[in-house]
Amino acid sequence: MEIESGTIMQLFNQLGQEEYRLIGIVTLSILVLSYLYVLFRKQKRQQIIAENKVQMFQKTFDMSQDPTLILSDKNNVLYANRTMVTLFKLKRNFLHQELPAMPQIKIKETWLPLDQVIHDNDKAFKEHTLSFFKVYLRFEYEEAIPINLHLQKMYLHEKETEFSTIVSIQDLRKEQDYIEGQHLHPVTNMPTEIQALHDVPILYSKIHLENSKVALVLLHLDNLNMLRAIVGYEQANKILIKFTDYLNSMETSLDVSAYHTFGNNFLLTISNINSSLGVISLVEEIQEQVALLYKMNEVRLHLTMSVGISIYPDSGTSRNLLDNAYKALYEAEKSGEGRVHIYIPDDTKVDYDAFSLHNEMYSALKNNEFEVYYQPVFDAKTKEIVSAEALVRWVHPEHGIITPDVFIPLMEKTGFIIELDHFVLDEVLKQQKRWELFQFKQIVVSINVGSIEIKTEEFIENVEKQLMHYKVQPELIRFEITESSALSNESNTQQYFSKLKALGVGITLDDFGTGYNSFSYLQQFPGELLKIDRKLVDSIVSNQENQRIVKAMIELGHTLEMKVVVEGIENQRMSDLIVSYGCDYLQGYYFSKPVPVFEFQKLLYQEKEGV
Repeated sequence: MEIESGTIMQLFNQLGQEEYRLIGIVTLSILVLSYLYVLFRKQKRQQIIAENKVQMFQKTFDMSQDPTLILSDKNNVLYANRTMVTLFKLKRNFLHQELPAMPQIKIKETWLPLDQVIHDNDKAFKEHTLSFFKVYLRFEYEEAIPINLHLQKMYLHEKETEFSTIVSIQDLRKEQDYIEGQHLHPVTNMPTEIQALHDVPILYSKIHLENSKVALVLLHLDNLNMLRAIVGYEQANKILIKFTDYLNSMETSLDVSAYHTFGNNFLLTISNINSSLGVISLVEEIQEQVALLYKMNEVRLHLTMSVGISIYPDSGTSRNLLDNAYKALYEAEKSGEGRVHIYIPDDTKVDYDAFSLHNEMYSALKNNEFEVYYQPVFDAKTKEIVSAEALVRWVHPEHGIITPDVFIPLMEKTGFIIELDHFVLDEVLKQQKRWELFQFKQIVVSINVGSIEIKTEEFIENVEKQLMHYKVQPELIRFEITESSALSNESNTQQYFSKLKALGVGITLDDFGTGYNSFSYLQQFPGELLKIDRKLVDSIVSNQENQRIVKAMIELGHTLEMKVVVEGIENQRMSDLIVSYGCDYLQGYYFSKPVPVFEFQKLLYQEKEGV
């Protein structure tokens, strides 16, 4: 059979192509198998690393009496010690299997599956152990048990792409039985210092989780030992019991736990507080009750109580909070009977002893040591007094007049500023009423209000109540609000200002020029007056840039149909320059410093008489 030469060449070429294709397939197969082998070795190595990590923890947890479990990121069991096997009722072949029943954890009155608790708090325990104290664990149809739950992340590989969760549980049933049986004071039946030392660390964890404030208050009944010598041991114990009955039954909005630490000493833990003001009020109520504790032959024996207070975070870290409370109690006892001291770290001291001022300002209000001064505001054209700003001064029995820059920061930090604002409003309204009754010239008085208080319903209700009580025309009262708080981008800010305006009082935008609020916010502001910040005026004579800024601000105020007052006028040149810009009102030491009310009335009288 004859075959043409062209056909032979075609068959030869086909055989060559098949050979190359076969070589390619073999090469590709070798590469794939090599990759799979490397991947298998890598996974095997990572598995060994992971198993070694689990085994390393296993040696520790095997010796622990606390039930401990290691779960993979897919909720498979990687390890469980004996006590956990018993508690969770795990079957023999539980490793690398899901939990047969997912327990539930009660946190803040809500029952959640354990895997959801882990998932919801994933970020919180990536670097540190996350603890939930005094929570409850239960399985379906079973009784809940009190526990402390601890969660910790453990990465199985260097790249931290796969992880496990260590779940450690502290069963509190035995501990709870012991505490209930042993940790009560034999005389007063109150929890003792041992119980307090158990509870306080739990309280610390709670405040860290909730980012809240807590106070530790140490109470010492000063002269109970002397009374014990007079009336006898049994009668003195009755006084202690009467005192503890009061502590256990006192009505307060604060979350208070009381302990009889030893002898004449007691400890209060107070959580969920907004400021030290509520703590001080509670302490004052207790002091009043202590003074009424004992009567002998119709003669009341005056008992006193020394108090040391530390507040987290104002008084230091949670680690030294109890130590700082004892330091504060020592200072209180050193100062004499019946004293109260709040611990303040050294770095908060100002020119005067802040520690002393902080503790004295609570009694200063009762002792009428605060006084309202008035600084006149003048018409830029006529130079007549048109209004005044109420400024508080502390007339201290030892230090003399203390200016607001010293004590106001302390008051804002403690929350006492709210009480002081109430005092100033009350004093100004009383003075306005006196001027009305004596047919004196009545002018608008401005009152500075803090950014926190201005945005509360309580503040607005108090203003309305006081206006009605004194029967003062609301247009004679003006509230000065700083730019930062007045023009903050909060949905409810304008609502509060509208309610204030509805009462008929005026509103001034204070310290204008210190913030960077947009023109649209200024348009929404319901006030009638802009007060340009003194920082822009200090160097206005020599600083041309400040001149342009102040002039532009005055023009802006007029564009918004608002009057403008410039404060901080120190000399004639400053006054002339500001007046040339078209400013409406002037305020500053060049015209008058803040003065007591009788001197302010003298200024009004001299102006009337043309003196």
